[in-house]
Amino acid sequence: MIVGCPKEIKNEEYRVGMTPNGVKDFVAAGHTVIVEAGAGVGSGFSDKEYKAAGATLAPVKDVFAKADMIYKVKEPLPEEWPMFKPGQILYTYLHLAAAYAKDLTKGMLKADIRGIAFETVELANGAHPLLFPMSEVAGKLAIQAGATHLQKNNGGRGVLLGGVTGVPKAKVVVIGGGAVGTNAAKVAVGMGARVVMMDNKAERLTYLDDVFGGAVETVLSTSAAIAEQITDADIVVGGVLLPGGAQAPHLIKKSMLKTMMPGSVIVDVAIDQGGCFETSKPTTHTDPTYVVDGVIHYCVANMPGAVARTSTMALAGATLPQGLAIANKGFEQAVKDDASLALGVNVYRGKLTNAATAEAHKMKYTPLDKVLA
Repeated sequence: MIVGCPKEIKNEEYRVGMTPNGVKDFVAAGHTVIVEAGAGVGSGFSDKEYKAAGATLAPVKDVFAKADMIYKVKEPLPEEWPMFKPGQILYTYLHLAAAYAKDLTKGMLKADIRGIAFETVELANGAHPLLFPMSEVAGKLAIQAGATHLQKNNGGRGVLLGGVTGVPKAKVVVIGGGAVGTNAAKVAVGMGARVVMMDNKAERLTYLDDVFGGAVETVLSTSAAIAEQITDADIVVGGVLLPGGAQAPHLIKKSMLKTMMPGSVIVDVAIDQGGCFETSKPTTHTDPTYVVDGVIHYCVANMPGAVARTSTMALAGATLPQGLAIANKGFEQAVKDDASLALGVNVYRGKLTNAATAEAHKMKYTPLDKVLA
């Protein structure tokens, strides 16, 4: 199989789908890898390293024209859609169920491709192996971003997370006790903040109590409890993920912002899935924040791109085994052999095969087993 790795073109997205070590593995398995010239520079990987690993360097049009599978990080932007070939395989993050992704969904269907979304690959135990590494990164970055924008010079309340002698610590509320929330809490606790973790599963809160050894407060997540906890919060982190890549629920309504302290910060890590705050809308690293009712919103849709070296190494390592399986077996056989990978198939030759996306956009859903038959 010919595997193509283009340079990411999303705003300040420095990650790359495949590292030189990944190239070596594909080449060793008998495949051809074409990498767009300069694709890895933002992550610290030179063209020379890719060539030494066995890749061919080419312009982006040649990457799309020659490759059987396009190996990316982020969803294709409109200028990339016309470059797809019918039947081509796309292996990347898509987040099609987000409200703002309807045009992307239509674009992927029109392109007549076979698309696997990293975020909906799901193991039998509910884990998301291709999403987890970026959830770790985004969770930790959420606190860095929140603390930065909490500074007065950035429009925030002017509060130090860990406080100082005689001055209270900042309060950080983390909504969602999964990978994002757990990693956000780790950093917030490490910086000395008072941390409240919220989740709608009591057993998860019990686990978090044990893991953090009393260093965090745990509160069962209900609408009333969220409304109460955010009133004196300096930073609120939203890290809620629904199964199947469904649109994130709006846990903080616009009306609730008026109860929050002016200059407080909300960081919506769930923005890729539409955001878990009603007032959330995607932002960029160039222009990361906006203010609604005195509350600073940080809703960057590709947060891990800011730490591209770490993110690329983590993501490329996680996606490599199943990427190789697709190349070795072919798309159809690979998804038939791996139920978790089959759940990642969002579009197949003009058919929408992800139920959550179909429901979100009121579009026709076709089960994957039906199209494969």
